[in-house]
Amino acid sequence: MALLAFSGSSEALAQQALDVEVARAPNVVRIGESDQLVYEIHLTNFSSRPLRLDELIVKADGRGTPVKTYAGDELAAVIAIVGPKDATDARTIAPGRRAVLYINAPTPAGLVRGLITHDLRLSEVAPDGTGAIFTVTGGLAKIDTAALPRLSPPLRGGPWVAVYNPGMERGHRRVFYATEGSATLPGRFAIDWMKVDTSGKLSSGDANIPANHYGFGAEVLAVADGTIVAVRDNVPDPATRSGRTNPSIADASGNFVMLDIGGGRIATYEHLKQGAPVAVGDRVKTGQVVGFLGFTGQASAPHLHFHLADRPSILGAEGLPYVVTSLTRLGQYATIDSFFRGETWPPTDRSETVQGSFPPPNLVVRFPGD
Repeated sequence: MALLAFSGSSEALAQQALDVEVARAPNVVRIGESDQLVYEIHLTNFSSRPLRLDELIVKADGRGTPVKTYAGDELAAVIAIVGPKDATDARTIAPGRRAVLYINAPTPAGLVRGLITHDLRLSEVAPDGTGAIFTVTGGLAKIDTAALPRLSPPLRGGPWVAVYNPGMERGHRRVFYATEGSATLPGRFAIDWMKVDTSGKLSSGDANIPANHYGFGAEVLAVADGTIVAVRDNVPDPATRSGRTNPSIADASGNFVMLDIGGGRIATYEHLKQGAPVAVGDRVKTGQVVGFLGFTGQASAPHLHFHLADRPSILGAEGLPYVVTSLTRLGQYATIDSFFRGETWPPTDRSETVQGSFPPPNLVVRFPGD
């Protein structure tokens, strides 16, 4: 239930109706060197006027201790309106529309992983400028306290770049699908792994030929012991990048393999080459080859798309968090744009092996093995 406190007329009170929902339990995930609270808040405007979100305060530990405050440009960066975009103000929710707040909030040390709630300060957008200002308290949720699975790397050697951006409008983190009767976010923790050389180049020779890309054909590995529950291996490998046809949503993943690692967790590998070395029902061990990095489906260049899901469905599953057992940090691109511009990746002061964390955006890593 959302509790409302108003400064405005009784008429405004009768008009207001904002639904605040946290549909899935928030997770605390070790991303790089910091813990982050990761989840989404869904806001639906049931009132008769547009509502502008001016401030969000995330409160935790059951006592209402503020964890993170969003306002101004930072707030505008985490909110997305479902459906056609209003170019005038990213924070304004029209009547009958829904907005989603994508939260990746750094958490303080010692955070009590209990209940969280939210204070949302909003303004009613009225033509004459007399709209009410009010606060909604809602979105009560309990932080998931289950230990995150520790996955072995899906690839060997490097340098590999963990290509993703939680703030990208059409990035994995922000694309819901409702293909099976309910909206899901399979790419919540998805990473596109792309191999580069020391100067940041993706290929040697003609970049239009997929086979010239450094990662093309790399062995893709089981991240844990498990059972193969789904395989697609009938998508031909395009001979050139420019000659690849734009596939439909049903074929966007290209060839894929799904590995059930237990506990309701499915490791999902997409855009694979033809020639899968596994079949449905096979039992595999950690580090066993389950496929080869390719260029099938919807992809701008050869890469491995990897995510963990709660069921064996490409688009009808929820993305789940995990940490990687071991990787060596080599450097990090400042932004995803600098990576796609082909810039040289900035190296760290010293290579450092990290255990038990989720790679931060655009980190350059080396995995164990050649």
